[in-house]
This record gives sequence, C-alpha cells and structure tokens, in this order.
Amino acid sequence: MSMRVAVYGICRLLFFAVALLFSVTGCKRGGGGDAPRPAPSVYYWRTVFRLSPGERDFLRTHRVERIYLRYFDVLVRDGRPMPVSTLAFEQPVPEGTEIVPVVFIDEVCLRADTAALGERIVRRIGQMCATHDVKNVREVQIDCDWTARSQRGYFSLLSDIRQRLRARGDSLSVTIRLHQLSMPSPPAEYGVLMMYNTGDFRKPDGRNPILDFCDVAPYLPYLADYPLPLCAAYPNYAWQLLFQGDEFKALLHDEDLTDTTVYRPLSDSTFEVISARDLPYAMGSERHSVHVVPGERVFCHRSSADQVLRVKRALEERRPGIGRQSVIYHLDGKNLNRFKQQEYEKIFHP
Repeated sequence: MSMRVAVYGICRLLFFAVALLFSVTGCKRGGGGDAPRPAPSVYYWRTVFRLSPGERDFLRTHRVERIYLRYFDVLVRDGRPMPVSTLAFEQPVPEGTEIVPVVFIDEVCLRADTAALGERIVRRIGQMCATHDVKNVREVQIDCDWTARSQRGYFSLLSDIRQRLRARGDSLSVTIRLHQLSMPSPPAEYGVLMMYNTGDFRKPDGRNPILDFCDVAPYLPYLADYPLPLCAAYPNYAWQLLFQGDEFKALLHDEDLTDTTVYRPLSDSTFEVISARDLPYAMGSERHSVHVVPGERVFCHRSSADQVLRVKRALEERRPGIGRQSVIYHLDGKNLNRFKQQEYEKIFHP
C-alpha cells in the first residue's frame, strides 16, 4: 500500500513538473505565434488590376509569393452596406502567385443590418474569382478599423464569414491596427499588423503620419502577449496633404507640385497654393475633386526605409518570428523606387 502511495505521489510530482514546464515555456513564447505560410508579400490597392513591366520585375526580383489583392469596399449606401469600387481585371493575375482577396469594410456599416452581409461578401468574392479565373486562393482578408463600440457586430460578422470560408476549405485573416492590440483579438486565423498610417494626418505638426517610431512605441508593450498570430505590413508610399490653415482638407492624388502656375515651394516638403482650381483627390479607393485656393498649403510625407527597418527591428525584439512574413503596402510602380533593392530585401527577409 505504501509503495502505491509513493508511486502515485511521484506521478503527481512529474505531472505538475511537466505542466509547469509547458506553462513557463508558453509565457516565454508569448503571443499567438507567427502568421501561417510565411512568404514575401505585397498589397495591391488599386481599382484596376494591371501590372506594369516594372511591377512584374519587382515581384520576380524579390520572389514575392503572395498578393493581398483589394477586391472591393463595403460602404453604406441608401442606408444599407453595399459593395463599391469593385476591382476591374485588365490582366490575369500572375501564374503561381497566391492571391488573397481583401475586402475593406467601413466601420459605419457595422451599425446597419449585417445579417446577410457575410454571405454576400463570400459569394461576391467567389463570383469574381470564377469570372476572372483567379484560382490560387486559399484565404480571404477583411480590413476594418473597428473600435470597442463596433467590436461585437464586427466579431459576429467575422465569425459568419469564417464559417462560410471553412465550409469550402479556405481561411480568414484580418488587418490589425496598433490601437487594436490592446483589445480582444478578432476570430481569424491570423492578423496583418498595419505599420502604416500610424499617425494623425489631420495634424500639420511635422511628424510623419505614414510611419514614425514615436507613434509606434506606446503600443509595443502589447505586442508580445497578443493572442492572434501576426505578421506585419510596411509602407513604401507618399502622401500629399492639403491644409487650409491648420485644418486638413484633402489627400491629393499624384498632384504635380512642380507646376509653378499653381504652387510655390516653401521647402522640400511644403508647397503653397498660388492659384485657384479643381484638383483630383483620393478618399479610400474612390476619386473625387477638391477646389484649392491661394494660401492653402500642401505637406508632403514619404515613407522612409530607415524608419521601416527601425520599427521592424523593434517588433522582432518583442515578438520573435513576426518578421518571417513581411508585407509591402503597396505594389505600385510610382512607389517601388522609393527604396533600394537591398532595403526591400532587408524588409522581406529577417
């Protein structure tokens, strides 16, 4: 009897020792792991799919295996969430490249009736893939700047989409903004942490709103224990921000700031409007026009490879493995030359 008690006691000690070991290991590891199927990746965020020779060369040179391809936005129209700005395919997608359809959902949609929205999104994606012969699709990504107010409705919508995708053998990923790291994680397989648009572009305070380490630093403590697997996306684009005094007015669309009939340079990155006219501007994936008047100013901000690499190192220090997949936002010929080839390689590969 005493022998059985002794053996039983030893077994209990071994059980608790193993459990403690796994617990400690889990605490050291932290977070929810790395994004599945790591590969150099890019976002494509235009309304027409058409690759230039330079863009195709970029994909080959950096061995890009995955394109997160914006399919359409969901905005409220006539009181209902409706798909808008649907991607037009002028070319077939590159053969052998994995395509991840991405749908942006405006948070306002979550205040409307979304009971049928998940089914409509999944069906529309399937129809677009069939129509344009997009075959190499294994997941769908949802992009939404949700908040505590919209969390419940958003998570419910994601759960519905995820269930429908799983029924056909596909998975769901989501974008994660910095402020969402302190909130519960969405129901998805993994998240792409958006390391762009990190500042407030409505403030002409001189800080780069595309990416600035000072804007990222306060959120780093949340990174290690965030439960959803993560990878990160980094910017390579520029912004032209139009201000009337201290008030943000519009994000201009590829405006020629060297036109001295319209602008007077105040510095390398600041221009003053000297003549009135209508200019195109970007709002999400839609294009509009804005009337500019003399005295208004345009502030230019550009992505910095040094800033990207500094942020990337900081992320990897707090969450080893997050750099196994890096995503460039976004694939566009006018952006690709902002960084050197070796800088892209440092971003893509840990």
